[in-house]
Amino acid sequence: MNIIDIHTHGIGGFDTRTSNPIDIIRMAEIQASLGVSAIVLTIYPDSIEIMRQNMMAVQKAMELQKNAAILGVHLEGPFLNSVRCGALKSSSFIEPNESNLKKLLEGFEDMVKIITIAPELNGAAKLIRKISDMGIIASMGHSDATYSEAEAAFNAGAKGITHLFNAMRGFHHREPGIAGFGLLNKEVYIEVIADPYHLNIKTMELIFRTKNPEKIILISDSVSGTKITETEREHGVVDDTGRLQGGSMSIMESSRRLTKLGFNEGIIKRSITKNPETYLLELT
Repeated sequence: MNIIDIHTHGIGGFDTRTSNPIDIIRMAEIQASLGVSAIVLTIYPDSIEIMRQNMMAVQKAMELQKNAAILGVHLEGPFLNSVRCGALKSSSFIEPNESNLKKLLEGFEDMVKIITIAPELNGAAKLIRKISDMGIIASMGHSDATYSEAEAAFNAGAKGITHLFNAMRGFHHREPGIAGFGLLNKEVYIEVIADPYHLNIKTMELIFRTKNPEKIILISDSVSGTKITETEREHGVVDDTGRLQGGSMSIMESSRRLTKLGFNEGIIKRSITKNPETYLLELT
């Protein structure tokens, strides 16, 4: 069964902020060397022109690809909420409307698999319907959405939530928010970064005790600074201020970590194989 990472920006010194398809090929080769069968390369939010340049590099790499199969791209933005920007460049976030979507996607429609969008933004619900109608998965993320706003986006066609708990409104006992919706809704898929830094192990336990196991997808959220082996790693991938910049390990390593910590091996395996595969087939 294929092992699939649907959210990886880069690894080992390479990332998707490039116009060189050889950089993309190198990332795929590194992922393959770690045991990952297929990847969805995740594009950082930037100006539409730069995001299109990055997508062009992936498109060319897909024509040349060997080793880990490049399935397409995941656009993490640019229709995001600056209040929950996390490590992303909030100055690049733009209004969610059909005109901006068309400018962004024209010529790349067939390779875009997922778009992360903040559902509470004005115009987001309409754009989620449009994205879904195009056969692209709308995933909610980098969001300050309430529970009801997340539910409305799900009803509009959103199928997933990008890296649950990270860069989003947290759970509160009077307002469970988008994180609460992700845990309780049995049909929405959730991405989970399973390295030691993004989520406390008890939060991981909460997720796996609460969430429908068919809808959990482990992701790496790896970036150029993500080290290839454990021996190279001393801490998480952070900037000069200590802010987390991305995941610190591949999904192979993070899945082994969770199994060693006592999580159900079958459910963990499913979260990097059958679940992401089914997710990517949701709208086809």
